[in-house]
Amino acid sequence: MTGPILAIETSCDETAAAVVRGRRIVSSVVASQAQLHTPYGGVVPEVAARHHLGTVNGVVDRALEEAGLRLEDVEAVAVTQRPGLIGALLVGVATAKALAYAAGKPLVMVDHLHGHIAATWLEPLALDPPFVSLVASGGHTRLDLVEDYRRPVLLGGTIDDAAGEAVDKGARLLGLGYPGGAALERLAAGGDRTAFGFPVALSGRSQRDFSFAGVKTALLYRLRELGPAAEERRADLAASYQEAVMRPLADRLVEAAVDLGVPAVALGGGVAANGRLRELVAERAAPHGLRLGVPDIRLCTDNAAMIGAAAQFTDAVPWPEYLALDAVATAPPGGIAA
Repeated sequence: MTGPILAIETSCDETAAAVVRGRRIVSSVVASQAQLHTPYGGVVPEVAARHHLGTVNGVVDRALEEAGLRLEDVEAVAVTQRPGLIGALLVGVATAKALAYAAGKPLVMVDHLHGHIAATWLEPLALDPPFVSLVASGGHTRLDLVEDYRRPVLLGGTIDDAAGEAVDKGARLLGLGYPGGAALERLAAGGDRTAFGFPVALSGRSQRDFSFAGVKTALLYRLRELGPAAEERRADLAASYQEAVMRPLADRLVEAAVDLGVPAVALGGGVAANGRLRELVAERAAPHGLRLGVPDIRLCTDNAAMIGAAAQFTDAVPWPEYLALDAVATAPPGGIAA
C-alpha cells in the first residue's frame, strides 16, 4: 500500500489508533487503562472492553485529526483481529468494520504479534530482514526468524508463563503492585543481581524455548524462607529475579541469530522496554557483530502504529467481504496469521 492506513488496536487494555504511511508514523494516539486495573492487580477483561467502547471513537477521531486527514482520505483501515481478550478485540474489530464499510475501504485484519515484529520496520529504526526477533510481553514470549516481514517463522516460545507475566507476578510478590514492570526495574537498580541464585529453566546451547513458572515459584519460596528479613533484601531480590527472567531471553535471542547466520536481532513487546534486557542483548550481540534493532519504548508497548506497519505485509479484504469476519482470541497454531 502506498497511501495512509488508519490502524486500530484494542487487544488488551490500551485503546489505540494511528495513521501510518509507508514506514512513517503520521499520528499515534494511545489511551491507557492502567489506572483502572491497578486496584485489581491485573487486567479485568470486562472492565477493559467497556472502557474501549467509551474511548475508541474519540481516539480514532484524534488520530485522524493529528494526521490532518478525513476517513475518506485513507487507503485502508487495519485492526488487530487476534490474539487477545475477546471482548476487547470485538470492540476494535466492530469499529474498524463499521468505519471501513462506511467509507468503502478495504479492511486489513492484523495479528497482534505480527504487529510487534513489524514495529521494527517503522522509521526511524527501519530494520530490514533477515533478523531474529524476540517478542516478550505479558501474554506472549516467542522467537521468530524474519526473512520476510510477511511470514515470520516461529523458532521457539514459552512452554508455560510469558516473561511479562513473570515480571508482574514477581513485582506483586515483592509488594510493588500492578503494573509491575517499571516498578521492578526501579527497585532492581539499587540491588545486587548476583545476591540470589534463581533458576533459569530449559538451559542449553540449542534451546529455543522458555519457561518462567519455576523462577516465580523460587521467588515465592525465598521470600518465605527470609520472612521479615526479606524487607531489607527487596532490592537484591528484585535484581536477582529480574536477571533470571531477562538473561535467558537475551541469551537465546543472540544464540539463535548466531546459529542461523543472520546479521541482526530485534526486540518487541512490553518487556522490551526493560533497560536490563536491552543492556544484556547489546552485551551478547556485540562480540558477534550483530546489529540490534530496538524500537522506541512507545512502540514496544501496545500501540496502533505497529498494526499499521503489519497491515502492509498482510492481505487486505476487499469491501464489503469483511463484514462476516470476526475477532479471534487465540493465535493460530504454530505461528502468526499473516
